[in-house]
Amino acid sequence: MPDHMQRFVDFESKMPDKRDADKRRDDFGEIYDAFSPDTAAVQSSRCEQCGIPYCQIHCPLQNNIPDWLRLNAEGRLQEAYEISQATNTFPEICGRICPQDRLCEGSCVLEQSRHTTITIGAIEKHITDTAWANGWVKGPSPRKERDQSVGIIGAGPAGLAAADKLRSMGYQAHIYDRHDRAGGLLIYGIPNFKLEKDIVTRRTQLLADSGVTFHQNFEVGRNASFAELRQKHSAVLIATGVYKARELQAPGSGLNGIHAALDFLITANRVGLGDTVEAFEDGTLNASGKNVVVIGGGDTAMDCVRSAIRQGAKSVKCLYRRNRRNMPGSLREVTNAEEEGVEFIWRAAPESFLGNSTVSGVRAHRMRLGQSDASGRQSPEPIEDSSFTLESEMVIKALGFDPEDLPTLFDETELPLSRWGTVEVDETTNMSALAGVFAAGDIVRGASLVVWGILDGRVAAEAIHNYIQSDVER
Repeated sequence: MPDHMQRFVDFESKMPDKRDADKRRDDFGEIYDAFSPDTAAVQSSRCEQCGIPYCQIHCPLQNNIPDWLRLNAEGRLQEAYEISQATNTFPEICGRICPQDRLCEGSCVLEQSRHTTITIGAIEKHITDTAWANGWVKGPSPRKERDQSVGIIGAGPAGLAAADKLRSMGYQAHIYDRHDRAGGLLIYGIPNFKLEKDIVTRRTQLLADSGVTFHQNFEVGRNASFAELRQKHSAVLIATGVYKARELQAPGSGLNGIHAALDFLITANRVGLGDTVEAFEDGTLNASGKNVVVIGGGDTAMDCVRSAIRQGAKSVKCLYRRNRRNMPGSLREVTNAEEEGVEFIWRAAPESFLGNSTVSGVRAHRMRLGQSDASGRQSPEPIEDSSFTLESEMVIKALGFDPEDLPTLFDETELPLSRWGTVEVDETTNMSALAGVFAAGDIVRGASLVVWGILDGRVAAEAIHNYIQSDVER
């Protein structure tokens, strides 16, 4: 066990061992092994204990990373867990799926000074998995029960985080979700090789055991109107996320065999959960034996290419209009995908899809990177006479997500939306123009990371508490 911190000169940065690519291609199990307690302690001891911890600053949840690294290095794991969970509702999930290379680890002073980063995510996973194994993880336990109830629409990260915090304050939290299992994209969008589903279900079960009421297979507008939910609860939180796939306008885009990323991922995850899915059984959403082309460069695209590999695709290619450096997704995920046999075709974009009734190929052209756009990334521009064709019997569009038309779905024409279709809320109160109606997560900020959803849910819960209490006092 290390006897002090700042051991970055003595020890090299180390990630947990990773299963051999040839073996992990054959199943959907997590690819990283667990740290041993000694290894986790040694890696924690590398922390420089900065006076200004950039890792913490660049974490959306402002996790007290240097504090729990020190506690872990000293073998005080239960205290490390208590510090970790104080700011993060689901540290065992963030430790697995957060793009640490773009957030905390990428901002580590050691990374910037070329001593290589602290492996924060793997240590966070180790601390929380140890906590679960030892029974230290407890559900929300209010000091007193409150009569008021809150209806939460959506059982994804934002909705679950809000329910956890509201329940800890004694409110009766009811979650309404369209799917048959709670977790949202944690269950149906993220593959097992990044997040095995028992990690999610044990957390949602803990919430249920703590008094959170789940209403699954529940659609607002079908099982109950939005107005009825407002009447039933003291406040309502909209945390539906964004599920509408962005379309690709190109000749042939309506051919069979061209699928939205979420349709493909939900099917793959349902099969992994033991469900029988007709679209998988009949081969429609099964990549086995097919030449697969995935269009996009974000984390969803990485989930698709790596899932297709595991389903036994003949070949998997990822078509992305920018280069590796300008990808929005995790570069760590790109490396994992390459190891598993995915071919990346950089600076290329589709111009049309070939085939009669079913897609047989993608016609693409090469791109050059021009001036930087508003996001700071260089804008792609097509190169004349650079077209080429990729053979493909399955094309997956991973171009991002937009909000669904909630006013129509909820039959609530007064629900205020932004020009992007997200729910418009007051930045200081998280409440919409409808009294007692709040919103959080992707349905407010647009498609984003799980960690931002957790933060938004926690902040919204505090805002709901303030609203209800001010109403009680009146």
